This record gives sequence, structure tokens and C-alpha cells, in this order.
Amino acid sequence: MAGHSQFKNIMHRKGRQDAVRSKMFSKLAREITVAAKMGMPDPAMNPRLRLAIQNAKAQSMPKDNIERAIKKASGGDAENYDEVRYEGYGPGGVAVIVEALTDNRNRSASNIRAAFTKAGGSLGETGSVSFMFDRVGEIIYPADKGDADTVMEAAIEAGAEDVQSDENGHVITCAFEDIGDVTTALEGALGEAESVKAIWRPQTGTPVDEERAQSILKLVATLEDDDDVQNVYANFEVDDETLAKLSAA
Repeated sequence: MAGHSQFKNIMHRKGRQDAVRSKMFSKLAREITVAAKMGMPDPAMNPRLRLAIQNAKAQSMPKDNIERAIKKASGGDAENYDEVRYEGYGPGGVAVIVEALTDNRNRSASNIRAAFTKAGGSLGETGSVSFMFDRVGEIIYPADKGDADTVMEAAIEAGAEDVQSDENGHVITCAFEDIGDVTTALEGALGEAESVKAIWRPQTGTPVDEERAQSILKLVATLEDDDDVQNVYANFEVDDETLAKLSAA
């Protein structure tokens, strides 16, 4: 858990939320369209679509964009996207998982492989690193939703497994199959979450120094800049001194 939390904190402090909004909205819209196409276009009847819309709203995506993405799913011109997971090793032997939604598997595989190679890593087969991660639910609340004890109590009552709180907010994790129930219970106690996702959480971290960590962050940024890539997870771990340096960079 430590490695994943450090990764999140570093990316938060480096201002990843200030990335080009149009690209972020495009990725959110793609997830909404895929979710609507795979199930009902009504979020009340489609849990995946409900989560996709919730996350889009949390990123201040305009209502018109959300509605347009849903309507696109029922239109004849909607692209067919495949969900693909890529796995490999980055600098320092760090395990990396990349989730993509793509209408061209060859293009995505080529771009992602090139990013790994340029970073001094290597793309592996599906399953080559995922055994080092657990598939869990991650529910994020902003810091102003309550103090650590209040959120911890609500999370326990909701059936969550873990809570980590700091000045950036509260990160609650639960079993993958319990995402829906835990999210609903938390909404009753804390209101709507800022983000609800199924994530890959590292079982253990791979220690790296500042140079390796910078290389990994650069690889992650390159991957996230790809239009087809939705999420990137890595199991690197740094000490407090290195974390402070990376956050200040």
C-alpha cells in the first residue's frame, strides 16, 4: 500500500491535475461511452456508467459533454473500444500495469512498447506482473469531508478494508466485489465521493532511489499522455527524503 500511496502523493503534488483538460475530458468521455455501450444508458441501472459519470463530475467535466458521451454509445457512429491491459517492468525493475481503451490494438501496443523501451524497461505478457498487485476498490474523499477519525469510522461501518488520510484527502480501499455496496454506504455518511475506481494496488513496493523514481515518473507521464491509456499503476517505493525531493521538484 505504501508504494501506491507515495505514487499518488507525488503525482498530486507535482500538479498532475493541471494537465491538459481536453485530453482528460476525452479519456473520461471514452469511459462513459464504453460503459453506456456495455450496459444500460441509465446510470441508475448501470453501476459502471454511474461511477464513470461520478468521476467525470468530480473533474468538473461539463454536463453537456457527459450527456453527449452517453448518447454516442447508442449512435451508429460510436467506435468499438477494446479494454486491454498491458504489463511490464520499468526502470529499476518496477512493475507497471497499464489499462487502455482502444479502437486499434496494434497502435496501442506499439506506442506503449515504445514508451517502455525508451525508459529502459520492457513490456511483458499479460499476467507477467499483475500477480504482484491486488484488484481493489479505491474511494477518494476530499480532506474537508471530515477528520481522519470520522472518515475511518464511516469506512469501517461501510465495510471498507483500509483508510489513509493526509492533507490531500482520504483514500478508502475495499474489496473489488464490494465497491458498489461500500460506495453506497459511504454516500449516506459522507456524501458523494470525489472518485470511485477499481485499481491495482501493489502487494509490496520496489525500493528505488531518486534517479530511478524520476525515470519512472517520466515513464508514467509518457504513458498517461497517450490517448488510449486510461490508468497507470506502479509498485515503486521511496524513502521520506526522496519523496520530499520529488514532491519539491
